[in-house]
Amino acid sequence: MTTLFNSSQEIVFVLHGLNVTQTNRHIYFVFILILYLFTILINVTLIFTIVLEKMLHDPMYLFICNLCINGIIGASSFYPNILFQILFDSHVVTYIGCLTQIFFIYFYVHCEFTHLAVMAYDRYVAICKPLHYHSIMTIKKVWTLILQTWLFSWLECSIGVVLLARLPLCSVDIDRLYCSNWAVLKLSCVDTTIDNIHSYIYIFYHFFQAIFILISYVNIVKVSLRSVVQRRKFMQTCLPHLITLTNFVMSLLFDVMYARYGSNTSLLALRNIMAVEFLVVPPLLNPIIYGMNLSQIRNRVTQMINCKVVPQ
Repeated sequence: MTTLFNSSQEIVFVLHGLNVTQTNRHIYFVFILILYLFTILINVTLIFTIVLEKMLHDPMYLFICNLCINGIIGASSFYPNILFQILFDSHVVTYIGCLTQIFFIYFYVHCEFTHLAVMAYDRYVAICKPLHYHSIMTIKKVWTLILQTWLFSWLECSIGVVLLARLPLCSVDIDRLYCSNWAVLKLSCVDTTIDNIHSYIYIFYHFFQAIFILISYVNIVKVSLRSVVQRRKFMQTCLPHLITLTNFVMSLLFDVMYARYGSNTSLLALRNIMAVEFLVVPPLLNPIIYGMNLSQIRNRVTQMINCKVVPQ
């Protein structure tokens, strides 16, 4: 087998995950385009609602705003490429294009999980230490946490992509709808121990984040059971976060477990659903959950939609 050098001029990956016929191609294209535009619309609506409404500049809403921005990044790392494949019946992607998609997909994943961990900390302080909330969650600390989330996620993904880019490849066939770190890693001609160690370091890092979230919610639930007011606060602000967290973690686990241990002989449709769920469902569901459950956001969005120009 001939080794392919990691040069953007020589390598073009072939994606084998898409299988649409000429008769249903345009149906798929229109459906996915509408889904993408709707995802962008509801996230942008929530972002502008929070940014323009001074009442929504509390830490929790700023974290939700950043979660929606990250949702747009996640959706945009997947939808444009799949739309291009369907419209032009093209199943190839350049080496640079593949690494770029890997970077933004994993940037979205790392950033999403870290944002959810920070939000769990915010809810823990708000419910377990309400009298000290504003002294602990100062605006400076909030923006520091947000900035660290973005920067550390960028650092994580940059190191991963640099390690991946150094590997010579023996094949260009990717059995997925999009480029992923693990799919390209399997095409390498050399030992990938360093890449695997790097992956496990970040797996353990996010595992400890998950433990931190679990401990936070154990304490939150204990405090919430003490009074009706705290239970109401839990249902209004913590339940959306738990739904978002559960949805994202389950979607991501489906993809990770299937990518590493799944069989290529299983149904293509099932493989595709499991592969893209974490890129499609959380960015679509998160703004809906927060928009419906948080009364301040819901009321403000309703006002914006129902706003009419009063005749002079």
